[in-house]
Amino acid sequence: MRIGIDLGGTKIEGIALSDAGEELYRHRIATPQGDYDGTLKTIVELIQQIETDTGENGSIGLCTPGALSPSTGLLRNSNSVCMNGKPLLTDLQELLQREIRIANDANCFALSEAVDGIAKDASVVFGVIIGTGTGAGIVVDKKVLVGTNAIAGEWGHNPLPWPEDYELPGPECYCGKYSCIETWLSGPGIVRDHELHNNEFIDAETLDNKARFGDEEADETLQRYEDRMARSLAHVINILDPDVIVLGGGMGNIKRLYKNVPDIWSEYVFSDVVNTRLKAPLHGDSSGVRGAAWLWPK
Repeated sequence: MRIGIDLGGTKIEGIALSDAGEELYRHRIATPQGDYDGTLKTIVELIQQIETDTGENGSIGLCTPGALSPSTGLLRNSNSVCMNGKPLLTDLQELLQREIRIANDANCFALSEAVDGIAKDASVVFGVIIGTGTGAGIVVDKKVLVGTNAIAGEWGHNPLPWPEDYELPGPECYCGKYSCIETWLSGPGIVRDHELHNNEFIDAETLDNKARFGDEEADETLQRYEDRMARSLAHVINILDPDVIVLGGGMGNIKRLYKNVPDIWSEYVFSDVVNTRLKAPLHGDSSGVRGAAWLWPK
């Protein structure tokens, strides 16, 4: 049995999977807000509850916001700020007296879809999460590629490729640079772009709905967005050449992207043919917790 724990900002979810990937158990509980020790205690109790209720002990994988620093072993870049700078993995292993495997949410998302999701037949998978931010994970032969700096897949903090003159210098990013892909492709990024061109504040879901019912301004915003996504993913294809790109997060709910973006990216990919597929995730919001469980391979 494999246990996956998804540590979120508002909830902690646990799942138990059989060796075949069948869901045996699932439970979620509120995350103690701003309380590191309370979060550790909640995770331990959740794991104990899963094993008690299933009557089995399992391997344990943990999906986290942020990632462990390879130099210090401390968590960094977590939006649950009480976790930053803390030895999360070490503390949990000491409390449970067992080995735990850990990966960030984008890596777990990509792994879930690569193991038994929409990209299960692919060798190289680039799993993208676009919501309030823009992250990604890379899976090769069903193993997460972490990288020597533990930043493999962090495409969101590269600059927007092939910028138009009117896109320069680009929005300032919280990382201190300008025109990061995240500032253009995130949910707040498309909202900002529409407001800049039309002096109208509309969320991404409403923009999609308006465009589907013939609103020209919303459609133009989505066309700009599609071209920027095509340029950004073309860079990834030119470097990684993945079999499948899986598009998760809130922006992945915009169905027109799956046709329009591949139609455009061939203009930017350095090849006469582009066989890379852009797909919606099979497991959706469950990919994080399932990917955590799959950190222990078959």
